[in-house]
Amino acid sequence: MEFSTGFGWTRLPVLAAAFILGSVLTVSAQIIQPFSAATPDEDAEAAEAPDANDPDVLKGIDVDKLDWGQLAIDAGTLNDLIAAKKRAQAAANDGMNWSSNANANGSSAVTVKQSVSSFWDARIGADMTVTSEPRTMSELLAQKAANGGNLPQSSGSAWAAATAPGAGPIWDKTAVEARVDPGAEQSKLGASLTKLVPLSGDTSLTLQNGYSVNQQGTTAVPGIGGHITRNYETDQSAKVTLTDTGTSITAGQTLSTADDKWLRKFGAEQKLFDNVTVSGSVGETSQGAINKSLTAGFKKSW
Repeated sequence: MEFSTGFGWTRLPVLAAAFILGSVLTVSAQIIQPFSAATPDEDAEAAEAPDANDPDVLKGIDVDKLDWGQLAIDAGTLNDLIAAKKRAQAAANDGMNWSSNANANGSSAVTVKQSVSSFWDARIGADMTVTSEPRTMSELLAQKAANGGNLPQSSGSAWAAATAPGAGPIWDKTAVEARVDPGAEQSKLGASLTKLVPLSGDTSLTLQNGYSVNQQGTTAVPGIGGHITRNYETDQSAKVTLTDTGTSITAGQTLSTADDKWLRKFGAEQKLFDNVTVSGSVGETSQGAINKSLTAGFKKSW
C-alpha cells in the first residue's frame, strides 16, 4: 500500500562542470602498396599460409615452466569489480532525473525525481502537467477542441517516497509515500506492507495490505469559510505469479469511508513476448456498475 501526505518540495540547483583534456598523436607515414589484381580469396590464403622464415615466438621459452596461474580469476576480485561498477551506476543515478511525454491535448507530462538516501531508498520528486501558450489561432482552436472548449491548465504535485525493510517473518517490505497537490488543495499519505510467499520453484504468492489518508480542502470565499475533509481507505490484494509462463493473477478488495463497503476486483496479466504484455481487469464500483478494462503495454529500457 502506499501513503501520501502533503510534502513541500523545492527545486534543487544542479551544478555541472566539464573538463576536456586533449592529446596529440603522431602518426607515422605508411607506404601504400601497389594495387594487386589478386582476388580476395587468394589474399586470404596468402595471409593464412605460414612462412618458413617467420620468427618463432616461442623460441627460447620452456612451455612447461610457464606460470598459467596468472590467468586464474579470483572470485573475490571479480565480485569487487562488479560491486564497484554498481556503485558507479548508483552514483550516476543520484542526480536529478527528468523525463517528458507529450499528451494528446497539447500539454506535456513532466516528471522529475532525485534520490536523497540509499539507506531506505528515499526519493523526492514532482509530477507536472505543463501547457504551452498557443502561437496561432489554429493552435488555440485545436487546444480548445481537445479540452472541451477550454484551454489546458498547468498543474503539478510534489511527492516523497521511501522503501524500508519489513518486520521479520510478518512482512518483507514497507513502502511509504506522501503527495501534495497545492493547486487542487489535495494531499495523500499512504503506506503498504508486502509479503512474498514462494509456493514452488516457478510460482509465488505476493500479499499486500495498504492504508491511506486522503485530504481535500476547499478555498474560503466571502461569507463561507474553507473546510477540510478526510477520506480513509484500505485495500488488500493477493497476486499469484507463474514465472515460466509469464502469467500473473490478482484478486483484491478496497474499503473506503466514502463508499462504506468493500469493492472487489479481479485481474490477470500475460506476457506475450519480450517487453509486450496484455492485462485485463473486472471490478465493482460504488455506483453498483461493473468496471471492465483490457490493455496492452510495451516497455523498453536502455
